Amino acid sequence: MMKKMILSTLLTSTLLLSACGDEESQGTIEVDDTEDIEEESATEVENTETIDNSDDASEETDENADEKINDDLKETPEHLYEVTDNLAYLSVLDGKEANKNVALLTYDDAPDKHALEIANILIEKDAPAIFFVNGMYLEDDEGKETLKEIYDMGFTIGNHTQTHANLQAISEEKQKEEITRTSELVEEITGTPPRFFRAPFGQNTDYSKQLVEEEGMSLMNWTYGYDWETEYQNAEALTDIMLNTNLLVPGSNLLMHDRTWTTEATPAIIDGLREKDYELLDPQLIQSVAKESEEQTNE
Repeated sequence: MMKKMILSTLLTSTLLLSACGDEESQGTIEVDDTEDIEEESATEVENTETIDNSDDASEETDENADEKINDDLKETPEHLYEVTDNLAYLSVLDGKEANKNVALLTYDDAPDKHALEIANILIEKDAPAIFFVNGMYLEDDEGKETLKEIYDMGFTIGNHTQTHANLQAISEEKQKEEITRTSELVEEITGTPPRFFRAPFGQNTDYSKQLVEEEGMSLMNWTYGYDWETEYQNAEALTDIMLNTNLLVPGSNLLMHDRTWTTEATPAIIDGLREKDYELLDPQLIQSVAKESEEQTNE
């Protein structure tokens, strides 16, 4: 009987030890499984982060695509007007339909002292214009910053020579320097070369005409202007003559300058032109050189 009890006790102990060993083995497996699950979860998180990053990259790609579309939309609009052969007026291009009752605002000798103030007035009045600049005003940081600001407002920048020299009184070498130096400065500051050239005093030479065309610009003089004459160097008198001269006709090119009285007269001149049913012509609609027109036609 005692032997049976001892054998029974030993058998029970062996079974308990086996059971405990199985539980430890199972526990180890459960821990290993948990670690595997945690590793898998970590992998899933990493994969999720990768997916999220991919989404971000996709969004950036979409944004870049949108920017490209916006850049494409900023392309030069269709040209509807041209400078007349006598350089004094603007006319509708053959084969185009556009308002003939237009007037073009232009300001020479910029940016001297008042160009930025004039530009702000034009912005307030939603009035386009060309600023014909002298390179001598673009040599210092202040002049460069002023021109860049005017350009960034959306205004067209024209070339008016480096020092406002009379081209007919200087050599061809000097003429080239006067014209190309200013174009270089304008492009350096704005990223865009000028499309229009206005000679000081309206006096071109055969050489300057050829050079201007080679530089991709169109010559432009004016229909009338008065603000350099003593009797019109006040806002009231200047406004009156600019609006009521018999020289004001459809397609007129109005010459003004970077001057105090011109700045003061600009709002009333704009209002008066519109009251007379003149549309203020956007220079972007004016064809610059013949080859540019041919390129657009080919496109």
